Amino acid sequence: MDFDWSRFRVKIPVRADLETLYRCWSTRGGMERWFLRACEYRRPDGTLLKDDEPVSVGDTYKWHWHGYSDEDTEHGTILETNGKDLFRFSFGKAGNCTVRLYEEEGEHIVELVQENIPTDESGKVYYHMGCKNGWTFHMTDMKSILEGGVDLRNRNLNLKGVANS
Repeated sequence: MDFDWSRFRVKIPVRADLETLYRCWSTRGGMERWFLRACEYRRPDGTLLKDDEPVSVGDTYKWHWHGYSDEDTEHGTILETNGKDLFRFSFGKAGNCTVRLYEEEGEHIVELVQENIPTDESGKVYYHMGCKNGWTFHMTDMKSILEGGVDLRNRNLNLKGVANS
């Protein structure tokens, strides 16, 4: 069997309405609630979006994670968004990510597909294996926060080698 190192899929059921799930991805406040230490979404003219203002195609981002210094940032562009259940963005050298929200078997599903991952050894290790591990953790954190209020992220910059830093 040939393994496709250029893409992976992570999905998780979350007991939250689709509007809440969509805002978790498409707004600064939503991203900081479950994923990031700091999120900057900007319009093409450089205007910084407010915490609850949803992104549009062509907007850019700058992300900072808990457990990492300010020098560790990710920059990218919003490639596609429909305001309800689809969110697609570039993810630096790691390819592109598409988030879909849908119902399956009576559950709301958050599904992320990361594709166009470089298939050299570095891409396999850092972007396929590393990103898949990271998305699995953070989407589990989203579920934990939305369903029970417990935030699983490491916020200690000096604590290394744990699940999310």
